[in-house]
Amino acid sequence: MKKRNFMSLLALGLVSGATLAACGSNDSDTASSDSAKKSGDDFSVMMVTDVGGVDDKSFNQSAWEGMQEWGKDNGKKEGAEGYTYIQSNEDSDFVTNLNSGVNADFDLIFGIGYKLKEAMTDVAEQNEDQHFVIIDDVIDAPNVESVLFKDHEAAFLAGVAAAESTETGKIGFIGGQESDVISRFEAGFVAGVKEVDPSIDVKVEYVGSFGDAARGKQLAAAMYSSGIDIIYQAAGDSGNGVFSEAKDRMKADSSKKIWVIGVDRDQEAEGKYDSGNLTLTSTLKGVGAAVKDISNDAMAGNFTGGETTNFGLAEGGVDITDGNLTDEVKKTVADYKEKIINGDIEVPQTPEK
Repeated sequence: MKKRNFMSLLALGLVSGATLAACGSNDSDTASSDSAKKSGDDFSVMMVTDVGGVDDKSFNQSAWEGMQEWGKDNGKKEGAEGYTYIQSNEDSDFVTNLNSGVNADFDLIFGIGYKLKEAMTDVAEQNEDQHFVIIDDVIDAPNVESVLFKDHEAAFLAGVAAAESTETGKIGFIGGQESDVISRFEAGFVAGVKEVDPSIDVKVEYVGSFGDAARGKQLAAAMYSSGIDIIYQAAGDSGNGVFSEAKDRMKADSSKKIWVIGVDRDQEAEGKYDSGNLTLTSTLKGVGAAVKDISNDAMAGNFTGGETTNFGLAEGGVDITDGNLTDEVKKTVADYKEKIINGDIEVPQTPEK
């Protein structure tokens, strides 16, 4: 497994409010890329999103912000000769969108999310000279670099923060779509809560989609009505429904304090309402910085297809924000973080059944 250690891997996780512009697909006729990849001024990069879009305030947006930062640093313009994205509205778009990137002769193509694995595997096999990167899964192919994150480690810290902050002893987790990736979030979060207080009740629900904010809001409403006062959402655009429900409730009655824990990027802005902020904390995932770093490496001629990187707390690839945590809770979280990095705590990657 390839080793990377980016000192500033999470820097882009703290960026918010990026200007986002949609981009349509290019011609879909099949074509192979040149075997000699370009570099420097001629180098171009694109990404294909998972369902949810680059304005999901979470996973896809983090990746797009990293690509925008790469373009800015290298004097690139958004478009066919610099950097761009193609949005996937449903799973059936993945193959078409990836082929559009190949046809347009982009030098490096990112697939943002595990759901693109099958499509990218097929397209990469048909275009052996094209360079690809898959985020959140592994493709064993010489022209694909794979990037994983130890989401469970950051989620564990979120669980610690929630357990130390709850006033009702009831906590919720809302995931997007059941998968190995989101299971890591669930497993780490529940383990963190139980490490602090095994008596705390943790309710787990799944939206079934990363693009259904209405369903996310509905699940959050049921949880808050049951007495849950903190929800950790790992649900992409569906998680915006959790924030919406929490804000509606706080506007109606701010005496009953409830919280949301953000995911993948600092979601403090999503928690703002009339008289305060209800984002307790956010788990960070350095997707944007990884996109930027890998793009720079590939542009310099150092693309490493066939390799897998895996970023955790020790590598600076995942973390948690201070958010609205008290000083006491921040200290407790920091203590647990050190224990994980030192190997004193091994965080589970799969939920207990």
